[in-house]
Parts: sequence; structure tokens; C-alpha cells
Amino acid sequence: MKIALVCSAGMSTSMLVKNMRQAAEQKGIEAEIDAYAEGELHQHMEDIQVILIGPQVRYLKQNIMEKAEPYGTAVDVIDTMAYGTMNGDKVLEQALQLA
Repeated sequence: MKIALVCSAGMSTSMLVKNMRQAAEQKGIEAEIDAYAEGELHQHMEDIQVILIGPQVRYLKQNIMEKAEPYGTAVDVIDTMAYGTMNGDKVLEQALQLA
């Protein structure tokens, strides 16, 4: 499974990506998790199953959903509390439920 986290520059989600990767490894889940700036997301759309958007850029959701629809990619905003605490386990669960 390939999961993409999106924020305006791809930087604020990098720590969360690390935590999600650790959670996936601990659970034995094979997942490729990467962070992208919204502007570069289109370059990776073909491979992604789930896109999670940083809460600070939730206004991008509709635009990203329109781009993701032809690929059948699930899109949602990351749970604000999980994002704020960088809870990789909880955000991974959110992605798995969307997939």
C-alpha cells in the first residue's frame, strides 16, 4: 500500500511519516509512506492508494479529491489531534480504514 501525506511544502508531515513507518513496521504492515507538497502530488498519483492531507491545508481537500478521483484514490484530512501529537499509529489506522 502506498500512502501520501500532503501539506503545503511537504515539510511539516515528514516527522509524521517517520512515525507512521515505525508503526507499520511494528505491526508487520507493508506500506510505502511519503510526504509531498501539494504541487508535486500529481507526479505520484498513479501509485497512491490513500492521500491524507495535513489539517492546516484542509482547504485543499476538494481540489485533491478531484485529481484523485480518476485513480480511485481515497482522500481525507488527517485527524487534527493525531497530527498535533504526531501519532503515527493513529494516522496509519486512519489510512488503513480508508484503503
